[in-house]
Amino acid sequence: MCGLVGFYTPEGFNNNDASAILKKMTDTLTHRGPDDSGQWANPDAGIILGHRRLSIIDLTDAGHQPMKSISGRFILVLNGEIYNHLELRSMLGQWPWNGHSDTETLLAGIQHWGLEKTIKLSIGMFAMALWDNEMQTLSLVRDRMGEKPLYYGWQGKSFLFGSELKALREHPDFIENIDCSALSLYVRQGYISAPSSIYEGIKKLNPGSILEINKDSLSDRKLEPRFYWSLPNIITLGSGHRFNGLPAEAVVELEGLLIEAITRQQIADVPLGAFLSGGIDSSIVVALMQSISSVPVKTFTIGFEQQGYNEAAYARAVAEHLKTDHTELYISSKDAISVIPNLPKIYDEPFADPSQIPTILVSRLARQHVTVALSGDGGDELFCGYGRYTQTVNKWGRLSVLPFPFRSFLQQVLPNGALSEGIACKNIDRFYKFMNSQWKGYPNLVLGKGNISASEQLPYELNDAKERMMYSDTLNYLPDDILVKVDRAAMSTSLETRVPLLDRRVVEFAWHLPVDIKYHNNIGKWPLRQIFNKYLPEYLANRPKMGFGAPIDYWLRGPLRDWAEELLSEERLKRQGFFDPLPIRSNLQQHLSGRYDRHYQLWTILMFQAWIEDN
Repeated sequence: MCGLVGFYTPEGFNNNDASAILKKMTDTLTHRGPDDSGQWANPDAGIILGHRRLSIIDLTDAGHQPMKSISGRFILVLNGEIYNHLELRSMLGQWPWNGHSDTETLLAGIQHWGLEKTIKLSIGMFAMALWDNEMQTLSLVRDRMGEKPLYYGWQGKSFLFGSELKALREHPDFIENIDCSALSLYVRQGYISAPSSIYEGIKKLNPGSILEINKDSLSDRKLEPRFYWSLPNIITLGSGHRFNGLPAEAVVELEGLLIEAITRQQIADVPLGAFLSGGIDSSIVVALMQSISSVPVKTFTIGFEQQGYNEAAYARAVAEHLKTDHTELYISSKDAISVIPNLPKIYDEPFADPSQIPTILVSRLARQHVTVALSGDGGDELFCGYGRYTQTVNKWGRLSVLPFPFRSFLQQVLPNGALSEGIACKNIDRFYKFMNSQWKGYPNLVLGKGNISASEQLPYELNDAKERMMYSDTLNYLPDDILVKVDRAAMSTSLETRVPLLDRRVVEFAWHLPVDIKYHNNIGKWPLRQIFNKYLPEYLANRPKMGFGAPIDYWLRGPLRDWAEELLSEERLKRQGFFDPLPIRSNLQQHLSGRYDRHYQLWTILMFQAWIEDN
């Protein structure tokens, strides 16, 4: 796991000046790569690449980046891991290898097969920038599911790109203009979906895509990535060619795919372990790791003293049954709250998933013992694990009985608010986005050109409502909330995380499964539960789903009250000019009174306020 950065100024640059700028940009990513740094430039072409390295595979200087191909034609910076790179080496046959890093493998593949074929053959998580000296072309590439971040955009005369926004902000041409439309999206969701970022002119590269930039594409500066792997296409293919075996056969096939994925992802030249919450997904990952390991797997969990937020006992029970080398740490509210001042720097743009706090804490715990940790993310989105899917279907079933013209009439006569917004939803897709919105019924909370609207982004037909919601979450919530949360938290402490459930073949198999196998006998994640029951006592899975949150509601009425009051003061909100202060102040008073729980709404605004104050 590493950090990459660079810029392309087609008219060329002075090498010393560019090198000094790039060093400042690269130094902001030291947490992503504390072991090594490097840069490469072609001043006449106007391209410069920088890299910070966290050494995982091939710890020698042979893994140093930026790395040149044997021919000298290609220069590559890579963030991530290619899990099947040894297989790719076998496919390439005899090759004058210098070391055994996956970066060198990619360069050999690109030289032999070309970029797109090499990427399609690669299994892994990655973001990369490739310069082609012969074609004078810069290519940016992001992995299929969006595990690794990559930002890009024109600022002045330079095209900037990098793993985190903080690196881009160090370039002298960078302009920190807030994108009010992205801010509206953030207030609605608690995160900003790709391709948007919080800044005007800066985008996130979509998962599964390649962006090419050269002098021929500079005339209008309209850059259009192309997909080498498309989730909508995978889902369309899966819906047309469903798995037609028995449910039990699906379980066997899924277990085999997960074992293969986990086997690949345990390859490392440094100590490796796993996060363990005691939930179904992380428990399966650990169980399968332990089943193919000759020594106890190192597992890590944290517990909160606050009742209702502590899963440590469940994780301990799983660890004891599997006989892992388990480490747990109980966190006081004071310890957890001490993380909050660092959140703006860690997450780099506004981000309001409260589970960011325990994720940072468990990453710090794990990093004391290992350099790589596997996690169980992805199971809910792929295998229908969220209770909100069924809740949305049930509520929509009751609401949709009313004819839409009648609901439109009700919207006109009702006062503006959440009820009015929910009644106005035309279909279950919009209703699902409404249900997951933080600020329901406040369409003008963000001032200026932005507005909060529940958009609909389903470019194909899926008949089953649960599948449509799973698609929406896999396309947006998973890469832009869950994976951002884990990547930034782990990287803040120089820990690499790997997500076996998001192996390409597991994802593709999941979307071939009919929904009545995933949600079988009124039980979500049915195939995963069957694998769980093979390795662990069934009673450990039959418990309420807790998530991985923090007691923000309690803290805002107690130890964080003064902090919240200061950031959400009417005077400050008016001075900044981003939000209408009235609804924010009203929700704060409602929460402080104890009559209502508004912590999700308030945390979203607080995280923006903390971020804007830090920048």
